[in-house]
Amino acid sequence: MNAKIMGTGYELPAFRADNDYLATLVDTSDEWIRERTGVERRRIVEKETTVSMAAEAGRQALEEAGVPPEEVDMILVATGSADRVFPCTACQVQEILGAVRAVGFDLNAACSGFLFAYNTAQAYISSGICRTILVIGSESLSRLVDWTDRGTCILFGDGAGAVLLKAA
Repeated sequence: MNAKIMGTGYELPAFRADNDYLATLVDTSDEWIRERTGVERRRIVEKETTVSMAAEAGRQALEEAGVPPEEVDMILVATGSADRVFPCTACQVQEILGAVRAVGFDLNAACSGFLFAYNTAQAYISSGICRTILVIGSESLSRLVDWTDRGTCILFGDGAGAVLLKAA
């Protein structure tokens, strides 16, 4: 692999839902959830969106790397919870960040989505097609979760993480 991580970023929703909060929604308890999952709390979107979290995480990664948005060749967003189908999340992030030269697409591979997006970015850089790629994982799964299903609602939360990759 011929790319180096130059910057990272993340964004989390403000609302923190601990296990006691979930116990008000479904027949469960903090002890039951911790014993099975190890999860103590998760973040849940209220005003935030998949796009807004992705854009903020991407902005932070660019800032940490000291790379202007105009230098980005591609934006890959791993998500299974896009705010809308078209335009894709990556293209909405591209507009927000002002990454005017970047192409973008979303990659939906569930839990392994970020890893697939990272490896895809590495392939584009290794081939010489791109030199600078922003890879973002962003999910608002709380909008899709069945909050009456104790077996699944305890597992998911929302947030975004990003890395800026550059050819090394």
